[in-house]
Amino acid sequence: MKKIAVFPGSFDPITRGHESIIRRALPVFDEIIVALGDNPEKKSYFPLANRSKWLELVFGDEPKVRIVKYSGLTVDFCMRMNAGYILRGLRTSADFEFERTIGLMNKAISPAIETVFFLSAPEYAALSSSVVRDILRNGGDVSKFVPQKISGEIHRTVSS
Repeated sequence: MKKIAVFPGSFDPITRGHESIIRRALPVFDEIIVALGDNPEKKSYFPLANRSKWLELVFGDEPKVRIVKYSGLTVDFCMRMNAGYILRGLRTSADFEFERTIGLMNKAISPAIETVFFLSAPEYAALSSSVVRDILRNGGDVSKFVPQKISGEIHRTVSS
């Protein structure tokens, strides 16, 4: 049976921290589905189409990564995708407590799905999409914080 993991998120925008977790998890799984959450009740900074395009640009050269948009419960999405794992990144102890709670609830809903945590690389421990958005809102340069392949695209999107 293939080891398929789902890495869910809004990726608003994807950061180098997200990219690092996914690339480091590739040897562990046969396939990683980057699940781009579409929550119409959540106000995103970037349109879904942009976020999807950027994920494709970053991982288009990686055959073990698939980008899929989804809505609803992550465990339901995992079952539709035949994924036995949810991949999550941890930066801080606060992340751990939050993700632990979500992981326990997911386990209660769907006992067959395991949540797997990867620790953030130290250089990305303070990095989050919300920090990147704040830098962009204030006219700053985020090229050190987002994947190199999309840095220019993000800045063009904000300036247009």
